[in-house]
Amino acid sequence: MSPSSSPRIQHPGLAQKTMSAAEAAALIPAGANVGMSGFTGSGHPKLVPQALAARIEAEHAAGRPFQVNVWTGASTAPELDGALARVGGMRQRLPFQSDPACRDRINAGEVDYLDIHLSHVAQQAWFGFLGPLHVAVIEVLGILPDGRLIPSAAVGNNKTWLDIADKVILEVNSLPPAEMEGMHDIYYGTAIPPRRLPINLTQPIERIGEPYLRVDPAKVIAVVPTHHGDRDTAFARPDAVSNQIAAHIIDFLAHEVKVGRLPRNMLPLQSGVGNVANAVLAGLLDGPFDDLLGFTEVLQDGMLELLKRGKMAAASATAISLSRTALQEFTDNIAFYRERIVLRPQEISNHPELVRRLGVIAMNAMIEADIYGNINSTHLMGSGMMNGIGGSGDFARNGYLSFFVTPSVAKGGAVSCIVPMVSHVDHTEHDTQIIVTEQGLADLRGLSPRQRAQVIIDKCAHPDWRPLLQDYFDRARRQGAQHTPHLLGEALSWHQRCLETGSMRA
Repeated sequence: MSPSSSPRIQHPGLAQKTMSAAEAAALIPAGANVGMSGFTGSGHPKLVPQALAARIEAEHAAGRPFQVNVWTGASTAPELDGALARVGGMRQRLPFQSDPACRDRINAGEVDYLDIHLSHVAQQAWFGFLGPLHVAVIEVLGILPDGRLIPSAAVGNNKTWLDIADKVILEVNSLPPAEMEGMHDIYYGTAIPPRRLPINLTQPIERIGEPYLRVDPAKVIAVVPTHHGDRDTAFARPDAVSNQIAAHIIDFLAHEVKVGRLPRNMLPLQSGVGNVANAVLAGLLDGPFDDLLGFTEVLQDGMLELLKRGKMAAASATAISLSRTALQEFTDNIAFYRERIVLRPQEISNHPELVRRLGVIAMNAMIEADIYGNINSTHLMGSGMMNGIGGSGDFARNGYLSFFVTPSVAKGGAVSCIVPMVSHVDHTEHDTQIIVTEQGLADLRGLSPRQRAQVIIDKCAHPDWRPLLQDYFDRARRQGAQHTPHLLGEALSWHQRCLETGSMRA
């Protein structure tokens, strides 16, 4: 079958624009703002970014400068972030990334990285705060005869990119199951202030939009057929630390139900990306809760298993990012999951108003917390970017309950993840309700700063570090103001020592 005769490209005019990835990449000018699809390893364009990277590499070899600014939904995969970063093809990147090569370029000061709350990206683009969007490169699963687009495994910011981009390149991926059609709910009711109206979503599984993306066919300059899978990295099996963290959270939730602060089927769950999050979801399989609902960004293996086992009734997300085994389960039983999963634009999946109205229970990872509950979820030793804030802030500030989780130590015990003062603040103490490590759970609701400090030290710090934290707190209480006692000459000394010696220990 020739590319132009693909059954997934049914619009005659757009079928005539079929070309190779290299030909499409040649249409992207140097210096362009390029909005690409993709959210946490799924739904990203597979071929055009690689062809663009090859073009950039050739231009650099000829002594000609060539870079682009890359906007996405969230992190992508080596075919996009990695390929462009390795050839020095990115000048600016937003809003979230997790690729090692991209991270290295950011931390070397070679890429300007804009770390933006995921719920803010689309609206900032709409407002014009980020400048014009010159080209959108969007993966879809098909083009209907009337030009509407079947979204892929990630919706992300695709609706906005298609609306505001000057030009559009479509990658039509024929590998994901065609039966995903109808799983999406694309809401076109957003507007710029002062014309905004309430978003009429009152239950996680409600549909308020339509199953397809829209695009002006006149803006489409290329259509590239592909047949490539998403990133399908297997998650590590939950270790003892992850299982202990999960057990603390599940015990806490059961207590909240018992005392009447949660209904028996709880409230909609949001779970961040990673092994700890999947361990919590795995723990819910054998927990006392039924008819659960999900309102999250990314549906991963743990939530898929809850749906499969009947513990979760339905889930709303903006992307599906699965291991190879879970992806096979999803594909083999697509009709079952299509009735239970809704995929939305991330400006809806992460919308603060909806998170608050639905009463979402949020669970997100962190790098470190200080004794007063300030959270660092992005920076290593204050300066080095890890991945980005992602959607954690959208959910932490607005959720009914918000958990931040981490092992109590890192680097074999040389680093404490509970510190006197965090080296970078992403979530202030005002947004932090519950901190959990394998040592225990600190419920900070209704506590003053000094009360919070004692609970965090007692419940969350590793025994090897607890006396040092207690000593710092005790000495701070004997000096200066007492609302949030600190020894400013020592507050970041643990981090400085780690930079100098590799360990926070004196």
